[in-house]
Amino acid sequence: MAEYTITELSLKDLHPELLQNFNRYQKVTRCWRFENDTWMLKNIPFTEHWNDDLKREIVAVDFTNCIKSGGTVWGAFKDSRLIAFACLLTNFFGSTSQYLQLSQLHVSCEYRGRGVGKELFRCVVQKAKKLGAKKLYISAHSAEETCSFYQNLGCVDAMEVNKKIAELEPYDRQLEFQI
Repeated sequence: MAEYTITELSLKDLHPELLQNFNRYQKVTRCWRFENDTWMLKNIPFTEHWNDDLKREIVAVDFTNCIKSGGTVWGAFKDSRLIAFACLLTNFFGSTSQYLQLSQLHVSCEYRGRGVGKELFRCVVQKAKKLGAKKLYISAHSAEETCSFYQNLGCVDAMEVNKKIAELEPYDRQLEFQI
């Protein structure tokens, strides 16, 4: 039996302290950068760590807007603690409207490597397929570990880069997943 349960969240599930115990900590040493027409790993050390204000903003703005616009937010819970989440937006884009965007997928630091991220990804893929998407679009953090996670799931560099999404996070790696 899994040590967590995955639930689709509704607006009534959203409260300011939903991410209070969520630990978005990542010590990054290397990141992917596109230089001279090729991807290369570069030494770019930094620490990613969300503060409480950012966590409340993610719930109040990102989760709320996703659900209100017809998207889906999944939460993985251990007991009553949110340990991971994923957001699927439902506005199609691409040359043949083939893409839906996986806008967020995060696993609390202490629960990484246990399959919860992969399970959330499967939930997103199933929903996107049901909605008629042919591909998922992911603007992935350029950290080596993050890109490896997505590549191990079968994601590749996006065939069509969504410039609006890419401009929001210029160092992200734009990926896609064939559904």
